[in-house]
Amino acid sequence: MAVTPISPFGRPENLPRTLFRDFDIFQFAGPGIDPHLALLAARREAPEIFWTPRNGGHWVAIQADAIEAILQDPQRFSSECIFVPRKPPEAQRELPIECDPPRHSVIRRPLVIGLLPATIDRRESAIRELAVELIDGFADRGECEFVSEFAQVFPICVFLDLVQLPRNDRHFLVPIAKKVIGGRTPAIRQEGIEALVSYILPLVRSRREHRGEDLLSPLVNLMESDGKISETDALAYVNTVLFAGLDTVAAMLSHVTRFLALHPAQRRELVDRLGDPAFMHNAIQELLRRHGIAAIGRVVTADTTYRGVSLCKGESIMLMTAMVGLDEHTHLEAAEVDFARRRPQNHAAFGRGIHSCPGHALAKRELAIFLEEWLRRIPDFAVAPGSTPVFSTGYVTSIAELHLIWPQAAGAP
Repeated sequence: MAVTPISPFGRPENLPRTLFRDFDIFQFAGPGIDPHLALLAARREAPEIFWTPRNGGHWVAIQADAIEAILQDPQRFSSECIFVPRKPPEAQRELPIECDPPRHSVIRRPLVIGLLPATIDRRESAIRELAVELIDGFADRGECEFVSEFAQVFPICVFLDLVQLPRNDRHFLVPIAKKVIGGRTPAIRQEGIEALVSYILPLVRSRREHRGEDLLSPLVNLMESDGKISETDALAYVNTVLFAGLDTVAAMLSHVTRFLALHPAQRRELVDRLGDPAFMHNAIQELLRRHGIAAIGRVVTADTTYRGVSLCKGESIMLMTAMVGLDEHTHLEAAEVDFARRRPQNHAAFGRGIHSCPGHALAKRELAIFLEEWLRRIPDFAVAPGSTPVFSTGYVTSIAELHLIWPQAAGAP
């Protein structure tokens, strides 16, 4: 990244030029460029914390140790707003992810309980049946557009099953998710949120009146110290849970699939060892380490000097959490995937600290089931000739299109 000439736009007074970079989280990689490699290149020449005038002006943490420290320091770095530019104070907050202690622990608890590994164990056969149904729907065709035909369908259907809603509702929800998660302005995100509210408001009211045995009922009936969670906060909670489970898992599946399409040796290694649980666990950890997807914001709570950098109360700092897994001080040849890499593998694919993702066990189970069922049916696949994966960066680094081909003899094992 080249240093941009001094600009009055969004730049703190007396900021040293060495701490200034022109960095846009929505456009930090060129067309067809692996965004993780683009981030790695940026990290090599940037200070661990720097200022960008983009998106309202904010700090960026791009080195692993700084990111990990900030994620675990809610006293100095609040979660009150995870986006840039900052949304207005009256805007809906995303719960529990935009909530600090002590309330955060109370709000988060029913979601953690609802996604315990034992609960996922009971759902595994249904999740597996869904994966098989989707894959079998195009396996004999010899090609697919992976994102729209699998990655965006599989996790949202799993979620809709968990909350006991029709799977066909995904056709309405996926476009909304793109606005809420990918929208680069508060106005675009708010447009998506309003569309979502029109969908989930009747659901929230119904589950508050008639509690069911689904994932959402305990969330929308949560009891806090001053009584039952408000309808507004219940809506915010459902909104967060819905999109956290949709876009992030879809991105994770797409990055892993692209990697395997481009690296036949590692793909064959997985195919040969699908029945080895210990190997598959480590392989999945390595794939997650290499393909971190999230960027998340924090708000500075008071004027402070942090790692030699003067931060002011109210300023935003975006944490490029993929860089924890790509830290070259911790991982030799960090950009390479090595299933024999020495353990433990350090990454923040599911966050760190109090805001670590409560759905991480479900996400990893979905990835494991996908790999098992896909590789049994389609062990030999590649990126379609002439196609270029379409990447999207922002709060979630995702792939918008991924065209794959394979021998048409592929099918049920």
